[in-house]
Amino acid sequence: MSAHCQLTGAQPGFGNRISHSHRRTSRRFDPNIQRKRYWLPSEARHVRLTLSARAIKTVDVIGVEAAVARIRARGGKA
Repeated sequence: MSAHCQLTGAQPGFGNRISHSHRRTSRRFDPNIQRKRYWLPSEARHVRLTLSARAIKTVDVIGVEAAVARIRARGGKA
């Protein structure tokens, strides 16, 4: 599963891990990605979405129908 949110587009950020001696090595900041299943009443089926924790809260506010519409408007598959 890739670390990419279908709704918000959140993806990994990159930076440096800095040790006590101040040596720098590269690291990755992954978003908190979860796979969540929602019931889509208009299509009478479940959809499985790959969402960040922030996007799950957004779906709770705007509703699953609007969220799926946004994903499809971005060209995503839902």
